[in-house]
Amino acid sequence: MKRIFMASCLTLFAAAMLSFIAPPGSIHAFKIKSIDGKEIDFSKFKGKKILVVNTASMCGYTPQYKSLEALYKANKDKLVIVGFPSDNFGGQEYQDDKEIASFCEKNFGVTFPLTTRVDVKGDKAIPIYKWLCNKSENGVLDADIKWNFNKFLLDENGKMIAYFPSRTAPDSDEIMKFLK
Repeated sequence: MKRIFMASCLTLFAAAMLSFIAPPGSIHAFKIKSIDGKEIDFSKFKGKKILVVNTASMCGYTPQYKSLEALYKANKDKLVIVGFPSDNFGGQEYQDDKEIASFCEKNFGVTFPLTTRVDVKGDKAIPIYKWLCNKSENGVLDADIKWNFNKFLLDENGKMIAYFPSRTAPDSDEIMKFLK
């Protein structure tokens, strides 16, 4: 009886430890602070595809905000776009979330969710980006973000579908084929 009890305890301990080291199975396990101080809970997006984009207000790719907003509005029933403002590349993002939000609304009419300013690369990268960029965590691909406006597309179950570099426009055939 004592051996059975010990074996059960070890099994429970091992399962508990795995829950701390095993990466989440989908993006739906993540939550992050929004640009307005609220919370973005990715589990609320179950049943829709998700396009995650690292953004910057003063980048050559910043005009993609216009296409991102149009894509978001045209596909709201099946797609959520989440922008992650970041200053990891060339100092191209404002320091203050209010400035970022104002810039995006005033210049591009952005209504899709934006997170607070974050790091998407390096030692300070937020957990969701570590998950997005590492096959060992997302189970599908490795991605090396080299600039702003990289895009990750996830399916309705929060699983990785594809990664697109900065130059891939939001309304490109490469992305649109997944939304049909």
